[in-house]
Amino acid sequence: MSAVEQRLYPAQKGRMTLVEKLRGMHWTIIVLLAAVASIGFAMLYSVSDGSFEPYASRQIIRFCIGIGILLAIGVVDIRIWLKAAYPIYFVALVLITAVDMVGIVGGGSQRWLDLGIFQLQPSEIMKVGIVLALARYYHGRSLEETESYRSLIMPFILIGVPAALILKQPDLGTAILIVVTGAAIMFLAGVKMRIFGFGIGLVVAAVPAVWPFLRDYQKGRILTFLDPSRDPLGQGYHSMQSMIALGSAGVTGKGFMHGTQSHLNFLPEHHTDFIFTMLAEEFGMVGGLFLLTLYIAIIASGIMAAMQARNQFARLVGTGTIVAFSVYVFINVAMVMGLLPIVGVPLPLVSYGGTAMMTILIGFGFVMSAYVHRDVSLSKTGATI
Repeated sequence: MSAVEQRLYPAQKGRMTLVEKLRGMHWTIIVLLAAVASIGFAMLYSVSDGSFEPYASRQIIRFCIGIGILLAIGVVDIRIWLKAAYPIYFVALVLITAVDMVGIVGGGSQRWLDLGIFQLQPSEIMKVGIVLALARYYHGRSLEETESYRSLIMPFILIGVPAALILKQPDLGTAILIVVTGAAIMFLAGVKMRIFGFGIGLVVAAVPAVWPFLRDYQKGRILTFLDPSRDPLGQGYHSMQSMIALGSAGVTGKGFMHGTQSHLNFLPEHHTDFIFTMLAEEFGMVGGLFLLTLYIAIIASGIMAAMQARNQFARLVGTGTIVAFSVYVFINVAMVMGLLPIVGVPLPLVSYGGTAMMTILIGFGFVMSAYVHRDVSLSKTGATI
């Protein structure tokens, strides 16, 4: 490599200094993340009727810590993350398994581990682990290898085992996210479309067989989605109140901290799953579209950043993380608008919750690492070419 090439691609030789790596971050994405999080801080301030306690102050601290973790992950060489991909996945899998044995119950579900200082939701870690593991699996594989049926066995195991364990907790929303994210990475890696068509066909065909095994509340959510008026004071309450709040907001909304459905406590979970409804009620269609525009800008910027990487692992890690983020946004917004059944999926960086926010920022840390080290070319083993 010539002296000119070394100056153009310092990451290729691993000679980038810490300052150069920090300067090389995709700061546009970080600023957009901060903008979305700031909207979340404002809405949590509104939830508490004009107080930073208890939600907004904690969320601000978590975001600041999360940005620090994002930057720390971003400066670590992508080759290190390639080697650590499987260990991270298996640690997440062990933690999910531990939930079944020693996890604590909250809201009717057993999803958390009590670590004394804080409570950890291992399924959130798996959202990052599945991206890393599948990216590692498909790294360096030729298109012919990827398209073979034999190569589908390991991805199905990597996706299916944690999804089944998470579904048992029960946490249908997160299980769906794991499956969709995994399927998206398989598609990006080059798996043939007919495989996905066959898989969708199997899912549809299995619905009658699976229905008797669903829990009563899961059946109720699906039936309520099809007809929200069937139980307006029970399982249809969340959806009905969300529709009322959205429908009464108009173009510009009722004003900051003046949402009636949320501040009179008709709207449930308005600091977590239904915070988009609260935002739309207070700022109307304009506020909702503005937030969605910020999300679209993050997604577009993230995809463009990931696609600049010269190695398959970095591209798949970056695009896989963005796909997972996109699915988060889509499911939450569609859920509160009545386009999907109610599932426990928070709105990224806006809903209150420490583990969910950290997971998102850790994921974008890997996007940053892929972008900063985009000029590194790797062999199948992770050695620099």
